[in-house]
Amino acid sequence: MKKILLLLSTTVLLVLSACGGSESGSEGEIDKLVFGDAGWNSIKVHNSIAQKIIEEGYGIDTEVISGSTAATLTGFIEGDIDVYMEIWTENTKEVYENAIESGDIKKTSVNFDDNTQGLYVPTYVIEGDEERGIEAVAPDLKTVEDLKKYPELFADPAEPDKGRLINAPSGWAVEKTITQKMETYGLNDTFVNFKPGSDAAIVASLTDAYKAGEPWVGYYWSPTAVTAKFDLTLLEEPEFDQETWEKTKGTEFPPNDVVVAVHKDIPEAAPEVVKFLNNYETSSALTEDALMYMTSKEDISAEEAAIWWMNEHEDVWTKWVPEDVAKKVKDSINE
Repeated sequence: MKKILLLLSTTVLLVLSACGGSESGSEGEIDKLVFGDAGWNSIKVHNSIAQKIIEEGYGIDTEVISGSTAATLTGFIEGDIDVYMEIWTENTKEVYENAIESGDIKKTSVNFDDNTQGLYVPTYVIEGDEERGIEAVAPDLKTVEDLKKYPELFADPAEPDKGRLINAPSGWAVEKTITQKMETYGLNDTFVNFKPGSDAAIVASLTDAYKAGEPWVGYYWSPTAVTAKFDLTLLEEPEFDQETWEKTKGTEFPPNDVVVAVHKDIPEAAPEVVKFLNNYETSSALTEDALMYMTSKEDISAEEAAIWWMNEHEDVWTKWVPEDVAKKVKDSINE
């Protein structure tokens, strides 16, 4: 697995090196800013919101480079990526703190901090759903460790004598955390640690199970369209304790500031943009609005969801920028 991740990171970084980060025009004016996309929908939406404001309000071109968390953060630290709209600081704690301490990146704001993450099951697994005619099959399921009692409910198609626990995709920082939790809670004997290929694969798996009223257990987080749309229960873990977390991950996830940051060169290269990013602040509810719209119909892109969100929440984003910038952006949206 490490070899696969290394190959993926190397491949993406070759692309990053070829593309480069910000470009300077005449008289030191910046021509382009590069955003990092680590693969989930909320970062795509926040990228699109910021890109629209920067392109239309400040006249600076933007582009996005996609890759795994590890690869894009490496590219960010090295200057091939200029702006990162969602760094989940606890999930990437060592890399993030080292980059901040060394001065390679600069935090501009906390995008949102009212988030949750962990292992979820559909609530009907525990409580049933009378309206849908679904009976509770695990009424005593409360904690992650309790899963050991119910592997047969979540039977893995390839190994039906074990349950299937849906992890995060390989290459996501949190995948290693869930893997460690499975060991800590003694789940490896009764559950398959299934690592899907993408966020979309997790969503498809959960959606299929939910529509069929079948048991499902796996990693997810909020804010997402999934957690807004489906009635899910986050399985309990012991209260967060830093020492225990560092040793075994055997607690609930720590509080997680999801921050906006820029590469160290950007405050001098694009000071007005950085002022805007200093003000960039949303919430889980605001983010889920965009994500719900994005999944309300087929083929709605993150860019389209961003435009919808900016029309719906003009009172929010116009406070981030001067009036003249806000007017330019609004005029471009209404063209």
